[in-house]
Formats: sequence, structure tokens, C-alpha cells
Amino acid sequence: MVLTQSNMLPLGTELPNINLNNCKGSRYIQPQEDKSGFVVAFICNHCPYVINIKEVMSDILNKAVILNFEVVAINSNDWRSYPDDSPENMIIDVEKYNYNFPYLIDETQDTARAFLAECTPEFYVFNSEKKLTYRGRFDESTPGNGKEVNGKDLIEAIKSTKNNYKSDGDQIPSMGCNIKWKT
Repeated sequence: MVLTQSNMLPLGTELPNINLNNCKGSRYIQPQEDKSGFVVAFICNHCPYVINIKEVMSDILNKAVILNFEVVAINSNDWRSYPDDSPENMIIDVEKYNYNFPYLIDETQDTARAFLAECTPEFYVFNSEKKLTYRGRFDESTPGNGKEVNGKDLIEAIKSTKNNYKSDGDQIPSMGCNIKWKT
């Protein structure tokens, strides 16, 4: 594991097109209908930083779906070199953590590049006009630091976006395992 911080994609950036297969093989095409916003989470199965937040993350992202956000999780890791991130293991995570949102495979890693994603976990929130309002961390917890896993930063971003408020606080980059790029 290489500890990596996320890049800070400029606020106001247009939501990149997402057209990927989910872990069960079905094609996901980004919806065009009205949404309160969009939440994109770059995650994987094996990174300790993702494992640390999975239960709370699933709950928060499932609630965002109820708030009319389009939510997707994307695994951009080279799963052939890192079999813990295989589609079969992604399906296990979907069922174990009750994901009510698509868990997508970025086979070409082009989607991660479009977002300038560098690590897992990494979160992006876009408003109803598909403009970036938040990019950064889930909360201040990391494996072993003793901080509560609560999703505070992401919750605040979702609420602010839903209510068309500008975020008051600084946006702190996410930190986690580097995306496992194909060689």
C-alpha cells in the first residue's frame, strides 16, 4: 500500500461522463433525468482506508440515494493484478454492505483519469447542474488514528449541495491507497 492524497479537481468542473459496467456485468449509463445531485466514490475492496469506513459509507450513500442523488461507486484498480478487487469480490461487498447504488468497474481506468482520481477512498459531489461542489475525504478517521468514523465531511457536502449552499469549510483531500494502475 502506498499512502496517497487525492488531487483537488477544480470546483465547478463538469461531471465527466460515466459509462461503465457494474460488477454484475450490466451496463451503467449516467441518467439524464432530474437529480438533486451526483455522488461519485472511488473505492475498492482491499484498501484498509476503505475497509475502515465501508459500513458507515454504505449507510450515508444509501441515504443520498433517498435524497434523489445519483450515487455510484467506482473501482478503478487493476483487479487482474489485485484479485481482491475482482468483480466477484465486488459482488460480495455489494451484498455484505447492502449497497443500494451501482458499484462499477473502470476497466480502462479512463474514468479515474477523467476525475484526476489518485486514491481510494475518494469522493466527489456534483450539484443538479452537474458542477463539482465537493471533492475530498469522507471524514477525519483513518485506520488506527482513533477518530470516529462518521462521514462528517461527505454528509456536509451532500447537505450543502442539496440545499444549494456553498460549503463554508475547507475541503480536505482524501487520503488512502493509491489506485492500482495498469502497467
